[in-house]
Amino acid sequence: MKKYLLKRILFSIFALFSVVGIVMVLVYSLIDRSLIFANDPTIAKKANNELEIYKIQKYEKYGYLKYYNYDTYIASKYQAKYGDEYTTNAEYVAASKAISNEQTYLSNPDVQEFIKTYEADRFTIQLLPQKKKSNGAFLSKAYLIATKDINPITRLFKYFGEMFKFETIHDVEDPNLTDRYVRWEWDKRSNMPALVGSGTTHKYLIYFDNKFPFVHQNILKINLGKSYVTYRDVDLTEVFAQATGEALFEQQEYPNDLGTGVTHETSYDFHTVTYNSAELSPIEISMFPDRYTLPTQQHSGLSRMANSFSIGIISTILVYLFGLPLGVLMALRKDKLADKLGNFYIIFIIAVPSLAYIFMFASIGMNIFGLPYKFATAEVKFMAYILPTISLALPAIGGLMKWMRRYMIDQMNSDYVKFARSQGLSEGEIFSKHVSPNAFIYLVHGIPADILGALTGAIITERVYGVPGVGALLTDAITKSDNSLIVAMTLFYTTLTIISLIAGDLLLAKYDPRISFTQGGN
Repeated sequence: MKKYLLKRILFSIFALFSVVGIVMVLVYSLIDRSLIFANDPTIAKKANNELEIYKIQKYEKYGYLKYYNYDTYIASKYQAKYGDEYTTNAEYVAASKAISNEQTYLSNPDVQEFIKTYEADRFTIQLLPQKKKSNGAFLSKAYLIATKDINPITRLFKYFGEMFKFETIHDVEDPNLTDRYVRWEWDKRSNMPALVGSGTTHKYLIYFDNKFPFVHQNILKINLGKSYVTYRDVDLTEVFAQATGEALFEQQEYPNDLGTGVTHETSYDFHTVTYNSAELSPIEISMFPDRYTLPTQQHSGLSRMANSFSIGIISTILVYLFGLPLGVLMALRKDKLADKLGNFYIIFIIAVPSLAYIFMFASIGMNIFGLPYKFATAEVKFMAYILPTISLALPAIGGLMKWMRRYMIDQMNSDYVKFARSQGLSEGEIFSKHVSPNAFIYLVHGIPADILGALTGAIITERVYGVPGVGALLTDAITKSDNSLIVAMTLFYTTLTIISLIAGDLLLAKYDPRISFTQGGN
């Protein structure tokens, strides 16, 4: 078993690298990179060299290339040499003006140094010459730049190399912070112990509250990059965990009032405070004496992932709760009324396009049962989950009925069943001890995939009902060319698929004694 697991894990890691690498090549190398500007309102406000520089800066930000500017290069050089007054230094002034003359700029020693430095690292050097109007007025200043596309292999290893980050007491770069520690303290806010830090990015590293999953941690951060198009400069882990609904206000104590009983109405989640090294106002310092401020807001709804998982897991429960017994009933009543009705449902749910039956059941739910159609318009949020959950469960129930019926009939016609009948066993004993266990073997492997698949969301169902889940993230990312989100969603889906396959194998081996992953197994 250990050898099997090791092989599967190693192969899974290789498969994960391969899939993410292929997607990176597709989105960063084979798709027109200018598509990232399709919904960029700033692009229309730029012209001439400033437009080119803006594009290059965006390409660098989005992970297409590395970029260095001559102006920044000499500013850094002369600031290090002459201090903050470098801008008035004659050498710096001469160097900054050197690229204005297209005929003589190559003779300047600073220009030569810049070109030599980056050409040695295989950068492409480009001069964007100064542009003037016919009357001599400047249209655009000159730029000397160095650019180099990021190698796909380098991008892949950097992505995985920077994926995990542990918080330490040295994260905060503030010389005035001398008391650095990580220790357990009693959290008056939750009346539970909490692991808190000083010098760490977050104050609360491990804490408990009444929100799912009830135990929270900030020690390990999973870095999937940022969404620069769909969600402006937001970490993708925050996008997945982003709470929905309206801001939730409640009476709470600020850190300076903690334990005094003085409360304020606020929507802040004080367990999410992070260290703020910027200059604080006297009021901010009085409210957050340890400089751990910048809390996030609390919202009334679940997170995107929690919304998708809630709908997905409930629909999965409904699928097995109804699909298995109905499939068994069809097999036991083969060619009778129950079997014919079941087959009619299966054919209907498979033949009708998913959008058609979703809208059909949505209309029935709204007009007959008064259920809310769109998630955002539901007055009672619980009611908003009913239609998408049922719509997601109905086709899966049909599929499970079909396969359960087939497996049951196959087993009922097997030789060992005929032998059991000849030995005098009742149909009930044959069904419970022989037919059912063997028929279930074919379905056991898919149970982990069904459960973990609930996390991925349902693209069509969530779009139709306006569910703020993760299902629509991938289509939004593709539509808006949000490359980092595309890669993150690929990693997310691939990881869940790999875990479900391994879990399915282990569950199947546990359920079926004929299967063994040991060296001598068959």
